[in-house]
Amino acid sequence: MGIVNTSFLKAVVQSVSTNISEDLLFSLTPSQVPRPVTEEEHEPPDRVRLPRSLFESLQDSRSVVRLAITLLDIGPGNLFKGPELSLEDSSSVLNNRLVGLSLGNISVSRLAEPLEITFSHQRPPSNMTFSCVFWDVTKGSTGDWSSTGCSTELSAKRTVCRCDHLTFFALLLRPILDRATVQALIRISQAGCGASMIFLAFTVLLYAALRFYRQRFKSEDAPKVHVALSISLFLLNLAFFINVGHGREPSDATCWARGAIFHYFLLCTFTWMGLEAFHLYLLVIKVFNTYFGHYFLKLSLVGWGLPALIVIGTGSANSYGHYAIRDKKNMATLELCWFREKTAVSALYVTVHGYFLITCLFSAVVLGLVAWKIFTLSTATAGKEQGPNWKGVLTVLGLSSLVGVTWWLAILTPLGRSTIYVFALFNSLQGVFIFCWFAVLYFPSRTAVASSSGTARIDQVHTASQE
Repeated sequence: MGIVNTSFLKAVVQSVSTNISEDLLFSLTPSQVPRPVTEEEHEPPDRVRLPRSLFESLQDSRSVVRLAITLLDIGPGNLFKGPELSLEDSSSVLNNRLVGLSLGNISVSRLAEPLEITFSHQRPPSNMTFSCVFWDVTKGSTGDWSSTGCSTELSAKRTVCRCDHLTFFALLLRPILDRATVQALIRISQAGCGASMIFLAFTVLLYAALRFYRQRFKSEDAPKVHVALSISLFLLNLAFFINVGHGREPSDATCWARGAIFHYFLLCTFTWMGLEAFHLYLLVIKVFNTYFGHYFLKLSLVGWGLPALIVIGTGSANSYGHYAIRDKKNMATLELCWFREKTAVSALYVTVHGYFLITCLFSAVVLGLVAWKIFTLSTATAGKEQGPNWKGVLTVLGLSSLVGVTWWLAILTPLGRSTIYVFALFNSLQGVFIFCWFAVLYFPSRTAVASSSGTARIDQVHTASQE
């Protein structure tokens, strides 16, 4: 066994039989040389687990291999900064530490069972995230960080990296949103929300005109639900503009009110998207099998009343106030009136994230059933007609805007910055999509459009209700 123990480099090299009976576990305590530990011992917070299958795969060519485990302190310099991190001033390698793993001159990749490296750490700032990476010498002229072949399992005080090869690994602490990204997203959102507000206003005006010119239109519930969603989304966009608008810092009472109003219209939007899905379910799946007296009135009580109850309960706990998204240097990249920073995290997750996930799941199930119904009906009526069913596809896309599919992109935002931009762009334009669907569906001739757009099944079925 060979050992290196200096202030910046700690390593151990030892011979390992390829005929081992269990996984190998090594401690990676920063101040100590890596050492083997057994399953019976208390597992150290920083450790590496090498799977037994790794060594078994080498049995045909050799009976013993030279395993080297290295802890390298790279310091605060730019040696392993890389082109990608050079663009992110607030990104860094956790504790400036690299973990190197090698088996002599053997190249090991595409492991059937990944190795595991566990890093212990403090809870990161809310705007930062950890990412498992390795130094890829083939990227660029000087090399760069890459996450190919690695997965990251996050928890409050530790991160587990699972990778399918051997090399030098590290845990990167990087901002989810740095200042430049936040400003770009705000500009994209403001432009999209501004366009949405204009088209949402057109939607309401078109509805009012149709009610005036078509007496039958007054008794239909579907357009009323569309308009209620349009109004809630319009007011949410307005609250967003007020919240992110520049000006002097509001007082605590004003900020409390802004946060409560923004939260209320956000929940109203989620609720009406869920009610759109519920209405679709009754129209397309249940059809005439269900009767509700004063149907739209009951929907309105849920759509506007349920969010009010949640906001009253949240506000009584004094959960609203000043909130800031911060980077690694504790500099605020965005300040707004929302849930109180650090003290109202539970309320945020329950009343926003949890509420959103429930409505999202329900809408996804209903949209899937409706899409299946539409394509099944189209297939049955099309006979032997060949080619893609574009009418059905466009119908489903139109319905998607009503049940808030653009909001579902929020689930993908942890995948990277590009998905955040896609979410900000498409979600802020939801009002435009709703107007296009409303105009095509109801103007100029509802029956003609329904027959030509493949939505006859949906539009010829009226809500089984009376007001």
